[in-house]
Amino acid sequence: MMVKRLVFVLTVLSLSPAAFAQEAGNETVQDPNDPSVVYKKETVYDFEDDVVEGSFIRPEGEFLDARRASRHASLIKIRESFVPEMLKSAEDI
Repeated sequence: MMVKRLVFVLTVLSLSPAAFAQEAGNETVQDPNDPSVVYKKETVYDFEDDVVEGSFIRPEGEFLDARRASRHASLIKIRESFVPEMLKSAEDI
């Protein structure tokens, strides 16, 4: 029983270091451009208790982004004199 109580106390103390932290207080910062404006030095927004409900909306069906293969004339022109030119250049070697 004593061990359980000791474990509980140690767990509570180790999980709550923020409880011992000093509060920010009313520290303020003055705007350098407009001295009449004063801001809090630190602002904290807590959204823990807010419930956000929504749904994921996407279109029905599928979207395919593909183009059909186009048929073009070849840009490579085969020379009719290619083989004779190759033989002639081989003779020069």
